Parts: sequence; C-alpha cells; structure tokens
Amino acid sequence: MNVPGDIRHPSAKKVDKANAADGGGKPDTEASAPAKSGAKAPAKAGGKTPAKAGAAKTAAAKAGSGKGAGGGGRATGAGGGKGPRKPLAPVKVSQGRNWGPIALYGLAGLLALAIVGFGAFQVIKQNQDFRPWQERAAELEGVTDYSKTDPGLLEQGKHKWGPVTYKYNPPSAGEHNPNWQRCQGDVYPAAIASEHALHSMEHGAVWITYRPDLAADQVETLAKKVRGNDYLFMSPYPGLDKPISMQAWGYQLKLDNADDERVDQFIKIFRQNAGPENATCTSGSFIDSTGTVPKDLGKEQSEAQASAAAAQGNP
Repeated sequence: MNVPGDIRHPSAKKVDKANAADGGGKPDTEASAPAKSGAKAPAKAGGKTPAKAGAAKTAAAKAGSGKGAGGGGRATGAGGGKGPRKPLAPVKVSQGRNWGPIALYGLAGLLALAIVGFGAFQVIKQNQDFRPWQERAAELEGVTDYSKTDPGLLEQGKHKWGPVTYKYNPPSAGEHNPNWQRCQGDVYPAAIASEHALHSMEHGAVWITYRPDLAADQVETLAKKVRGNDYLFMSPYPGLDKPISMQAWGYQLKLDNADDERVDQFIKIFRQNAGPENATCTSGSFIDSTGTVPKDLGKEQSEAQASAAAAQGNP
C-alpha cells in the first residue's frame, strides 16, 4: 500500500535552458534567486555571465544571418555553395589609331603656317628693305638719275644770291640760294622760289610739285603724305609737262596721278638719303613764305663780311 506522505508540488523556478545546456542540465539556482540590491551575479567559468553569454550567441546569430542576406558571406542554403558572383566588367580592346585624318590635319596646318609666313615676309620686304637706297632707286620705274644722265649737274652746288637760270624745271640740282625753304612737312599754297627749294633738297628733303590745275582731291592726297613729316614740302609749279613732279637732290620722277604707288616709294627711298649734306630743315636762315623771287636774307651782311675779308687779304 502506498503510504500517504508529503505531497510534492512542482517547482515554481524556471530553468534557464541555455545555462542548463552549459552546465550539464543542472538548473542554476543562484541565477533564479532574487538578486540582492547592488550584488553582482557570480561569473561562470570562462569569465562570462549566463546573461551575457546568451546575448553573445544572439548577436552571433544575427551577424550570421546578416552575412547571408548581404551576399557577402557564404549562403546558408542547401548544399553549402557560394552565393551569386559579381558580374565581370567588359574588357576594352585597344584599337589602332586612324592616322589618315591626323596626317591630313597636320599637313593643312603646315600649309597655313607657310602661307602666313610668306605673307609676313612680303610685308617686311616691302616696308623694311635693307638694301642700299641706291639699289632701290635704280629699280624705281620712271625715275631720272641725273648722276648718270648729266653728271656735271650735281657738281654745281655752290651758293649764289639772286635768281638762277636752270637747265631743268623744276630743278633737282645746281647752284642755289644760301637760304633754304622750310621743309618740316610744309604744304605751300602758292609757288616758291626754286633757289630756296634746291637748298632744302641739298639738306636731304623731297620737294613735291604739281600743276596749279590739278584736281583738289589729288592735291589733298599729296598733302596728306606731306603734312607733319620732316624733310618733305610741296607747292604748285606752273608750266609742268606732267601733273605731278617729285624732286630729290639729283633725282626726278614725273607722274600723272597722286594715287600712284611710286609717290610713297620715292619718298621712302630718297628722303634724307639723296642730299649730300643731310642738314636741318627748321633752324638757321630758312624761308617759310611763298613767292618765286629769292628772298636773299642776310645778303648785305654776307657781302660786307666778304669785303672785309678781301681787304685783309683773305679770299
């Protein structure tokens, strides 16, 4: 017979399954006991508390599931195979250069450079001709060189008072007045004395003359080339056989039109080159007025000095 004894009631304490697994299935009575205020749960072997160990396992499980979801780790599917591979980047195959267009563009560039260089050379050649002025003068079409056609004319360069009769009109060499015509880009509205003009040309100036009936626009074309330029002066000259006549010491050029390119060429070649003295145009006993009769400034004083010198036996 069964003897009635103490009736056993089930324990109200819950067994920590995780701790039971670690501890060989024995319940942790201390963990289930109420914790005292300020007391710490005793640590198990290995330095971890049961609560911390459970949390670590839970974090590890989450980390493992995260790797599988992200595709970065091993898949947990059946077969334990690897996850899908990343797509391979396409390999670019280097092709050879097409040298045809490159060569064509290079040739076109060289051709353009050659054209520009040739044009610049021509401009420099026209504006900066470094040859002796005599060589350039010999190439100027229509110019008369009296040193070749009448060499004795250039030897007649003495000073003489009063009017002088000239072999060629307008004259470009010969005896002339001691006073020179001012040649500082002067445009004279009326005729001037050739005797004064010749002296200016001896200093290196160019004298431009024109017929009084030359069209006003032609006169203005010449005047624009003269105004403000040293060693240039111009004036009308009655009786010319051509509309325009240009003079430098020993040289002459006659033209029909003021737009002729030889006007500029004559100026460039002969100004301050042909004159044997290359002296000033703007100081000394110069004349700045019009009139065909020589002014003879200083004649009395010059003659008095010559008489005094002769009396003293000086020539």
